[in-house]
Amino acid sequence: MAGIEERLQALASRYHELETELARPEVYQDHGQVQRLSQEQAKLRDVVETGRRWQDAERAAREAAEMAQHERDPEVVALAEDEERTQRAAAAGAYEQLRALLLPTDPNDDRDVVVEIRAGTGGDEAALFAADLFRMYARYAERQRWGTEVIDTNETAGHGFKEIVFEVHGHGAYSRLKYESGVHRVQRVPETEAQGRIHTSAASVVVLPEAEELEVDIDEKDLKIDVYRSTGPGGQSVNTTDSAVRITHLPTGLVVAIQDEKSQIKNRAKAMRVLRARLYDMAEAQREAELKETRRSMVGSGDRSEKIRTYNFPQSRVTDHRVDFTLHQLQRVLDGELDPIVERLAQEDQARRLLEESEAVPVT
Repeated sequence: MAGIEERLQALASRYHELETELARPEVYQDHGQVQRLSQEQAKLRDVVETGRRWQDAERAAREAAEMAQHERDPEVVALAEDEERTQRAAAAGAYEQLRALLLPTDPNDDRDVVVEIRAGTGGDEAALFAADLFRMYARYAERQRWGTEVIDTNETAGHGFKEIVFEVHGHGAYSRLKYESGVHRVQRVPETEAQGRIHTSAASVVVLPEAEELEVDIDEKDLKIDVYRSTGPGGQSVNTTDSAVRITHLPTGLVVAIQDEKSQIKNRAKAMRVLRARLYDMAEAQREAELKETRRSMVGSGDRSEKIRTYNFPQSRVTDHRVDFTLHQLQRVLDGELDPIVERLAQEDQARRLLEESEAVPVT
C-alpha cells in the first residue's frame, strides 16, 4: 500500500504541474502543446480523484474508530462504528478502482490501426462473411466517431471479399479493436443452399497498431518495388496504367500489394503504411520474446489461428469463446454494437492483470 501512496503522490504532483503549465499564456497559444498536455492531464484526472476518495475514506474511517474508542455514550459509539464500517467499505472500493487505474497501459492503445480481413474456409460464403465483418467494423467506427479508409480490396464476383485492408483513425482505436485479432466463424444457411443446410465458414482478422515513419526505419535498399496494372474479379484489367504497387521487404520477406487507387503514388504511400504497421508488429513480438513473454492478445492466447468468436444466424447468437460470453443479438452486433463484447473482454483482461500483479508481490 505504501508503494501505491508514493505513486499516487507523484501522479498528483504531475497533475498539478500540468494545471500550472496549461495556465501559462505562451503554452495556451500553442494548440499542439495544449492538446498534448490536456490529454496527459485527462489521463491522470481519474487516478487523482479516485486516490483522493480513497485517502478521504481511510481518514474518515480512522477518525470514526478513534471516536468509538474514546466515547462512553453507547449511541455515539454505535454511530461511530457504523460510520467506520461505511468508510472502510468506501475505501476498499476506491482502492480496488485505484489499483486498476494504476495498471500499466498498453503503449499502443491510443494509436490508429490497420485491419486486415481475409476469407478462410468456406469459399464464396467465407468471402461474403468477410464483407459482413468489414461492415460491422465500419459501423462500429461510425459509432465511436472514428474515420475509416480502405487501403486495398480483393473482391469476388458475388460482392464478397477474399481480402480487405483498411485503416481506422481515432483516439483509442487500438484499445478497443485489439481484441478482434483471430479467426471469426459464421454458421448460417447460404443463399445458394437449396436444402436449407447450415454451413460453417470462417474469416481471419488481424489488427495492427499503425506505426509512425520515425518508429520504423525502412531502408530503400531493402525494398523491391514492382508496378503492374490493377485487376478486378476474375483477373480482368480495370486500369490502363501501371498503377498497382507491390512492395517486398527483402530482409523479412513481407509483401504488400495495393491497387485500390488509380494513382501509383497513392498506392505506394498506402503500401508503405501497411508495411510499417506489419514491421512494427513484428518488432513488438520480437521484443516481447526477448523478455521471455508469451506473445498473446489481451485475452486468450492471442494465436491468430485461434477461433475467437462464432456468429450463429439460426439462433441469432454471438459467442466469444475466450470469455465464454454469449449475446442473442446477432443483427445488432453486425450493425456495429460491439461495445458489450469489447467491455467484457476489457474487464477480463483487467482482472487477469490485477491477479498477475498480486501474484508478483512477494510475501513478507
